[in-house]
Order: sequence, then structure tokens, then C-alpha cells
Amino acid sequence: MEAAVDQAIAACDGDMRSAIRTLIVANDYLESEVSKLMEAVCHAYVRGRFQTYSG
Repeated sequence: MEAAVDQAIAACDGDMRSAIRTLIVANDYLESEVSKLMEAVCHAYVRGRFQTYSG
């Protein structure tokens, strides 16, 4: 985890505020993508495109 933190800061030329801002923007984008995927899976499940696993 520490290495990932160091990489994020280094990618922003050592500017921690810029690194945090960049990570917040990336996180917002990923949350949006997850939301879209969850909605698509939900619609596909309702339409019978997915079968439930019975083990």
C-alpha cells in the first residue's frame, strides 16, 4: 500500500494535493462505472438473461 501511495504522489510530481484530487476524480469515475454495470446486470437479470445458480 505504501508503494502505491508513493507512486500516486510521484505521478503528480510530489504534489500531494494534486495526487489526492486525481484519486478523487478517478474514484468518482469508477463509482459511476460500477453503478452503470450494476444497473445493466439488474436489467438483464429481470429479463431472464441470467440463471440463478442452484449449486
